[in-house]
Order: sequence, then C-alpha cells, then structure tokens
Amino acid sequence: MAQFGETAQPRSVSYQVGLVGLLSLNFGILFFDRNALNFVMPFVKPDLGLTNTQVGLTASALSFAWALSALFIGAAADRGGRRKLFLIAATVAFSLCSFISGLATSFLMLLGSRLLMGLAEGGVAPISQTITALAVSPARRGLAMGVMQNFGSNLLGSFAAPVLLVAFATAFGWHKAFYLAGIPGLISAFLLWRFIDEPPTVTAVSLEPRQSLRSRLGEILAHRNMLLCVWIAILLVSYLVICWAFTPLFLTKVRGFAPAQMGWLMGTLGISATLGSFIVSGISDRIGRRPVIVFTCFLGMILPLGALFYHGSIWILALIFFFGWALTGAFPLFMGTIPSETVSPRHMTTAMAIIIGSGEVVGGVISPAAAGWAADLTGLGAPLWIMMGLCAVAGVLALALNETAPAAGHKGTASSLKGKNHSAIAAASDPMPMATATISKP
Repeated sequence: MAQFGETAQPRSVSYQVGLVGLLSLNFGILFFDRNALNFVMPFVKPDLGLTNTQVGLTASALSFAWALSALFIGAAADRGGRRKLFLIAATVAFSLCSFISGLATSFLMLLGSRLLMGLAEGGVAPISQTITALAVSPARRGLAMGVMQNFGSNLLGSFAAPVLLVAFATAFGWHKAFYLAGIPGLISAFLLWRFIDEPPTVTAVSLEPRQSLRSRLGEILAHRNMLLCVWIAILLVSYLVICWAFTPLFLTKVRGFAPAQMGWLMGTLGISATLGSFIVSGISDRIGRRPVIVFTCFLGMILPLGALFYHGSIWILALIFFFGWALTGAFPLFMGTIPSETVSPRHMTTAMAIIIGSGEVVGGVISPAAAGWAADLTGLGAPLWIMMGLCAVAGVLALALNETAPAAGHKGTASSLKGKNHSAIAAASDPMPMATATISKP
C-alpha cells in the first residue's frame, strides 16, 4: 500500500518525507489527547474538588501505564516484527480513551481513564521512532527523528491543544473538550493503514530466534550511552510532566493570568518545540548529539525562573518560555537517535522503550506526585524550583555521553555489516554489531 514512494530499498526521499510527516501527525494527535487534561485542569480541579496531590497523581497514573506499555509492546513489536499493526491498534485505542476521560465524574473515574490512556499510548513513540530509523538515511536521522517526535506533538499537543481546548472548555464545558480531542486519532489510524508499509525486519543468524526479554535487556544496557540516556530521560521527563501539570495552575492561581492568557503562554511552548524539531535535531546532525543536549538542558532552566520572577510584559515572558522550551528539541536525541546509533537494529524498539519507559515510570510517575505534595506543603512555586534542579543535573550527566553522530566521525555500532543486503540496511540504519545478518519484509 505504499503511496509515498517505491517499495524497493533504499526507500525514496518522497516516501521518507511522507512517512515522517504521517508519524509526526499521529504522535501530535496522541499528545493533543495526553495534554488535554493538563490544559483544562483549572476547570476540572474545582469541579471535581481535587487537591494538588490528586492533580499530580492523575499525571503519574498515565505515566506509569505509559511506561509499562512502552516496554512490553515495544518488545513484542521487535519480536514479532509487525510494527505497523501495533501502531494502528494503539492509535485507535488512545483515541477511544479520550472519550472515556470526558465521562469522568470523580477523581477515581478520572484516574482510571488516565491509566487506560497510558496503556494505549505507551508503545506509539518507540515503534514510530524505530520505523523512522529503519526508513531514513543515517545522514538525516537526527532531523527525521526530531521532526517525527517533536513537530506534530508540539504543534498539536503544546500549541493547538491549550488554545483550542481552553476555549472549547470555556464555551461548552471541560467534558466536551475531551470528546473534541478523541476524533482526530481515528482519522490518523486510517491514514497510517492506507499510506505506510510495514518496515523491514532485521534478523541475525547468530541470534537465538526466541531470545528472552531479560537477555535482550542485558545486551542493550551494556552500553554506557544507554544508561546515561535512561537517567537523562528520568530527569527531563520529570521536568516535562511537572511543567504540564503545574505551570497552568501556577500561572492562573499565583500569577493571576486569565485562563485565555495562560493558554497562549503555554501555547508558546508548542511553537518553540515545533521549530526546535527542525533546528535542534538538525544541528545535532552537524555538530553532534552531546553538545546539543548539554546546551539545551541548561537553557531549560530559564523557563521556571521566568515564571517565578519575571513580572514585566507578558510578551517578554512568552519569549522566555519560548527559548526555555527549546530543551524539548533534545528529547528525540536521547530517546531515539542515540539509542538507534548505539544498539543493533533488531533491538531498536526495545532500547527506545527502555528509555521512554524509565523516564515515564520514574520521572513521570514519582515526580508529579512528589511535586504536588511539595505544592500542598509550600505553595505552587515548589514544582518550578524542582524543574530547575532537574535541568541542572541532566546537563551534567549529558557531558558524559559518547558521541554517535555520523557527521562527527562516529558510527552507531561496533562493526560493519557484510552480506548481500548490506546496501539496504545501510540506507535504513547504522551497521549491526553482528557479523552476519539479513533483512526481509514480513
């Protein structure tokens, strides 16, 4: 069913562009659904009588389920090779879960709906990034994976979502805002089924066909970069989730901004990350992954500082938010690009799922609940101070990363691939650390 290019490998540029565009759109719709609760929380919290701790727990529940789903669905997709099928099923599921969130009338119902949404969404990111890594030329991998993960998710999830959902909730109520969020995913699932191909399956003759998950995890985590990326993900996912959960409340309850002003300020983050999907990831293809991650980590500290201490023009505050949120441009690098250039292609989805899952289960589950508890104790400024500390530690850890960018003179894996399918795999991924391998389509 390929409509973007020819089925022969290496894939045509038109197919690569179309593929990345569709996957980015789908991930954007996912984040539109995921972020919906954060942006309408000023309406939900008083209506359901939630405490700050309960606000944090709703974010934690989704992140916990997301983490479990990412690991197990990612491993299943690697083992079975049917990544397209898993992706379409997950897209339909998370769209339906958005409707369920709109039916919530109590904290427990809302908590349950977020757990279901996390289970549905968790596998989408690692599967989408693996499909991208296998289809796109290594010279453009950073840019492609950055656009895939950040362009649509931030254009829709961070810019369009706060503007549209806050306006919709103001006019029609927050319950109906969730119904609005669920419809586009069903359309996206059809487009994925219609226009993309199942990616090639990589196998190796020296690999046991039923290698256990424990054995695969040990092989993946033997790489230093993988361990560092796990810790960076934990810290920066914490930053992200805390910002989404508590910055809208801080802006409206402490700073006194109207809901519409808060929506536009939060929408600035979406504009920043949408542009960053090209700029930050594209720069990493030229100068390397490590310096980009280090710089953006420290740059991210200016966002909470501005929210806490800047009391001038709202336009200047929007600029501070814009530049501080450039940090999100580094997420595809440590979650997708560096793992894809470090481990074997046959383990890509699992490797990315480990990083994403670790970030979600530790950073996404524990941190918002802890930040909510801190906010109940000392005020809504506490989560923003926590965000600054998370950025600083992540920046220090990033200094220890081994560079993997091909332009910086590095290869993603240990040895060159030999065999008649060398050219096909070389177009889709870096050489495998196994001496003999084949690539086939299911």
